[in-house]
Amino acid sequence: MTAPAGAWAGAERVLVVRLDNLGDIAMLTPALRSVRAALPGAEVTLLASPTGARMAPLLPWVDRVMAEEVLWQELGPVGPPDPGREQALVGRLAAGRFDLALIFTSFSQSALPAGYACVLAGVPARVGQSKEFGGGVLSHELASPPDECHQVERNLALLEAIGMPVAGRHLELAVPAAVVGRADEALTGVGVAPSGPFVALAPGASAPARRYDPGRFGAVARGLVEATGLPVVVVGSPGDVPLAEEVVAAAGPDAALRSLCGATSVPELAAVVARACLVVGNDSGAMHLADAFARPVVVTFAGTDLESQWTPRTSPARLLRRPTWCAPCYEIHCPYARECLDLDPAEVVAAALELVPSASRT
Repeated sequence: MTAPAGAWAGAERVLVVRLDNLGDIAMLTPALRSVRAALPGAEVTLLASPTGARMAPLLPWVDRVMAEEVLWQELGPVGPPDPGREQALVGRLAAGRFDLALIFTSFSQSALPAGYACVLAGVPARVGQSKEFGGGVLSHELASPPDECHQVERNLALLEAIGMPVAGRHLELAVPAAVVGRADEALTGVGVAPSGPFVALAPGASAPARRYDPGRFGAVARGLVEATGLPVVVVGSPGDVPLAEEVVAAAGPDAALRSLCGATSVPELAAVVARACLVVGNDSGAMHLADAFARPVVVTFAGTDLESQWTPRTSPARLLRRPTWCAPCYEIHCPYARECLDLDPAEVVAAALELVPSASRT
């Protein structure tokens, strides 16, 4: 079904659906900015996962956020069905009285479950990309772009298909001044001058298969300190704290690594990344935060995904991995000892030194 140009015109209450991780929300920002520019008087609600909803303070184009854990985003069986939970979700959507739902998905996800929830909630216009036959679930069912398409372009293709103008294709996050102040206090608290150059090292990733060995990250950190004299600050979520501890231990006491891992909110983490002269990490949310602020980034990029789908497009970037027969595997856990991430720390350090501005070195 092809959407007529201007199918979105006149919408007063818009539901934007994106139900996955931090990086996915960062890559949604060009679409959010475009929706706001096209519908300046509309109320825009973002339906996000609890993780993605933490990005809300950085999204000035959104009026309201609904944080929901939905059945169709679970990674496996969740036990006996709970119809009451799903009916409650439909009730919350119905209470929003949305007249347009824009359902954004990755290449591997289906827009149909969210579309059907919107049907039950009485949302009249439901726009999504689909590879499957969905009957009347989507009022405007759009062809899915090629799998190799970058996620940002996939998002914008949905808007372009319904005739909505695109207000720029770059990532953008707006960090409130109060958040910047708290991030600067956190940096000062671990002995790093917020206005001075430092390296942010992010050892986490939502999928274990995408995580470079923390012991090797420690060697990378030590090598960067020795080569540049710059402070290295380990960053991440509370769940990344064990990884951060391994990185700090592997670097050794002489490296004097600082750690803010688990000590910042997501907006504060974004402010720290925005201050960094270089970001080193995995294919993760930190990579997309770096891209949003055009910070140079070195990525230990696992063979789980195609680089073309997720690579930074604004930041100076180096993506490192070993070619393997199984890539892209799209797996959460690797059965092959993450051979795609069998990278010598010296190689990672060398890539970082290509990107660290010479004026930042001592």
